[in-house]
Amino acid sequence: MDTPFPFEPVLVFGIMAVMLLFGMLLRASVKFFQSFLLPSCFIGGTLGLVLLSVGVINVSTSLLETFAYHLFIISFISLGLTTNISKNKVLAAKKSMRGSLWIGLVSGVVMAMQGIIGALFVFLFNSAGYNLNPIFGFLAPLGFTQGPGQALSVGRVWEEFGFENAATLGLSFAVLGFAFAFFVGVPLVNWGIRKGFSSQTAKSLSPEFQKGIMQKDSIKETAGELTTHSGNIDTLAFHAALVGLVYVLTYLLMLAIGKFISEDVAKSLWAFFFFFGIVIALLLKFIINKIGLGHLLDPGIQRRITGWSVDFLIISTIMAIQVVIVWEYIVPIFVIGLVTGILTTIVVFYLGRRTWAYSFERTMGVYGITTGTASVGLLLLRIADPEFETPVGLELGIQALFAAPFVLSYMLLMHAPLWWNWSVELVVMIYAGAMLFSFILLKVFKFIGPRKF
Repeated sequence: MDTPFPFEPVLVFGIMAVMLLFGMLLRASVKFFQSFLLPSCFIGGTLGLVLLSVGVINVSTSLLETFAYHLFIISFISLGLTTNISKNKVLAAKKSMRGSLWIGLVSGVVMAMQGIIGALFVFLFNSAGYNLNPIFGFLAPLGFTQGPGQALSVGRVWEEFGFENAATLGLSFAVLGFAFAFFVGVPLVNWGIRKGFSSQTAKSLSPEFQKGIMQKDSIKETAGELTTHSGNIDTLAFHAALVGLVYVLTYLLMLAIGKFISEDVAKSLWAFFFFFGIVIALLLKFIINKIGLGHLLDPGIQRRITGWSVDFLIISTIMAIQVVIVWEYIVPIFVIGLVTGILTTIVVFYLGRRTWAYSFERTMGVYGITTGTASVGLLLLRIADPEFETPVGLELGIQALFAAPFVLSYMLLMHAPLWWNWSVELVVMIYAGAMLFSFILLKVFKFIGPRKF
């Protein structure tokens, strides 16, 4: 039957919403999911992938990837628009700079190591008769340290350069990263609490935290405050409109930049849309505050937009994985992912156990970042530090400032074989130098001391 309007994009969103609700129901009902603190979006996305694979539902993979790409960018823009923290927290943040620098340097070590592991195994597999794209291995750090959104966006750009199915392969590594975060990270943090490694009093997790929903009589937090009159414009609509404004400005900027650079670099630049988006968001927020309208920006409402976009981002990225394609590359994906996860665990724990304070809490927070996302890092931290009494939670928020130079540099290097015809071997050598440099800085700043746990 012909419909008067195209329904497919909205139906795809609706199916993702249904999967999210099923994930929420399963998390609240199944002890296994509660034990590993699997978020509803991860459960729902996996369920959706299974239903897609067996033919129960039929959803366009291309649309799922499109949703994931744009939701990823929206989440970063929304982060940039979130208003500054209170003066007391600013003072606390300044005191947390040392810990944030440590996290940034560890990210510099780990992401470079993950890239080296991926590249070396691609060389080994190709020597054994496989025909993997030379930059195949660089999907490992994208999936593990950068998360599904970045793995998808970069992979999609690489497809324009002839790397077939790079987006799906990148998402596969991201899912493997999440598997390490939840199925290795959660047992490790629980083991550490039983051993008494946490500096906080060990407390049982609340029913709300385990089930993922608030109980009937629980004390509930507010989602935000109204900053506009509902008779004029809804506060949520206003904050969403600011996200849309930044999106349009970023899009126009990308088109303008593309006119002054080579076509190949212009194609790759779309993988960095998120970076330009967050910069413009920060500039817009600065202007709004400068003209005296900062009171219209509510951090609670903005965080809800960020959280919404991340939940649906993870649902869409997992559902967008094409099992047939993944199965074709299952051996290199599994081997590279397994070795990357194991060595990431070893390196993070080696460095984390030797910090000057809050060693266990910092270790678990960084482990979540280097296998999943910053949100996963906060989730693992919350098990060890339920009330966020340590400064580590704040450090995880600030660490992006110190990790950004490494992350952006590493991402640019991944594109070097496409842009400048650099060999993968040269990129690996630079990664090795950067990893060594990050480790030396850890020593210089005296971030590596006696083992604490």
